[in-house]
Amino acid sequence: MNKGKVWLVGAGPSDVGLFTLKGKQVLEQAEVVVYDALVGHGVLAMVPKTAELVDVGKRAGNHTLPQDQINEVLLKKALEGKRVVRLKGGDPFLFGRGGEELELLVENDIPFEIVPGVTSAISVPAYNGIPVTHRDFCSSLHIITGHKKKEKEYDIDFEALVRTKGTLVFLMGISAMEDICNGLMSAGMSPDTPAAVLQKGTSARQKKVVATVSTLKAASDAAKIETPAIIIVGKVCTVSNQFAWYEKLPLQGCRVLVTRPKELASRMAEQLREKGAEVVELPAIQTEAISDNAELEKAMEKLESYQWVVFTSQIGVRIFFESLRRAKVDIRKMSRVKIAVIGKGTKAEVEKYGMFADFVPSVYDGETLGKELAEICEGGEHILIPRARIGSQELVKELQAVKDVTIDDIATYDTVLVKSHLIDERKEFAAGNMDYAIFTSASTVRGFAAATEGLDYSTVEAVCIGRQTAEEAEKLGMKTHISKVASIASVTELTEELFAAKKAENQAK
Repeated sequence: MNKGKVWLVGAGPSDVGLFTLKGKQVLEQAEVVVYDALVGHGVLAMVPKTAELVDVGKRAGNHTLPQDQINEVLLKKALEGKRVVRLKGGDPFLFGRGGEELELLVENDIPFEIVPGVTSAISVPAYNGIPVTHRDFCSSLHIITGHKKKEKEYDIDFEALVRTKGTLVFLMGISAMEDICNGLMSAGMSPDTPAAVLQKGTSARQKKVVATVSTLKAASDAAKIETPAIIIVGKVCTVSNQFAWYEKLPLQGCRVLVTRPKELASRMAEQLREKGAEVVELPAIQTEAISDNAELEKAMEKLESYQWVVFTSQIGVRIFFESLRRAKVDIRKMSRVKIAVIGKGTKAEVEKYGMFADFVPSVYDGETLGKELAEICEGGEHILIPRARIGSQELVKELQAVKDVTIDDIATYDTVLVKSHLIDERKEFAAGNMDYAIFTSASTVRGFAAATEGLDYSTVEAVCIGRQTAEEAEKLGMKTHISKVASIASVTELTEELFAAKKAENQAK
């Protein structure tokens, strides 16, 4: 029997940007993923669709599987010859029980690797403007588990912690906050010692309360702090406002769903994250090139006969040029062919292949593309449109107004609706956990609707890249907003404007 292998991978805190490059590489090759509740949605969105999923859902006071059964699952799947990723929030060796999970693997000679993760003990304070060490305040850092077994006293030497005069970080200690603070004060810590509680750090729902050891519990209760959260004690807490940076980003606190196909989502997600948004990438559609496409092959044989090739999407560009390469059609056959594109993104995609668009419409939609291209045609043109099978007919309708025009409208790819196998989008919107859904085509709206059937769509604020996309969202009853132009930058700008208005409205209440 061929043994598999287990990787203990730390997923870090919520911000997907803090997931390590090695963790991402290992996760993308996983055949089985055993994951915890504290793994951020951004990381979960990277899990391969082909992977077998095991939710061990470790939450405070509620474990889907006991630890010994988790250990057994890892062994069982490895003995099946699988590549197993044990995906854990934070770092697997910092109160993550990673050592326990290795013991059974070692006993059975199962190969394994450890991929460390960014720990919340350091990253969450950093996102709240708190350096866990500062030479003016302390010379040591101490990370303590705040969790204790029911009806048992803490096995913590509070007097030793107080004597260190260092920064103290308590993980998993919110339910025992009062006991922790009282324990420190009973051990001689001044009641006026600065302290903070940091909720859901590095996420859109990040919140902090800075007080003192004696007042922290009352201040936390007043602010309705929720788990997961950490407690930090020490003079470093006093610089929180001075060093604040994350909360100053214009989209900090904003949670956004991006529904673009996976291969197109990264640039949009990157721009939104740079502004501070928490972005959940859940493609509502995926594209599949049409195989054995005899119609496209026939068009490529007579490529030099066309006056125009019209591209309506970046994916359409990619599939067209990849088809040319596979068919060994020399691109020089297009030397006299002009290229029209629907917008900036498609224009940039064409340029990757060493060609440049001859025409871009004033408004980035099919109707305008067809109307304005028709105005510059002289008549008798032969036009090739390689695009999605479900492409809008407005483009063709406008071009048909050209005298003696011949249009080869050829389907090169299918658009398939997809649904996340890990994240319940319907539940997220129903619970009010998402601020906006971003749609870049009518098909992404349809894909989202298929994945969230039964949702009250009037609760969804849709940021749309064009009129046709907005019309599809409005059919469902969504509240829609349309970007000024069909570009990623314009969508990001609109999202920023909407969120600023929402924050101002909430502050006025």
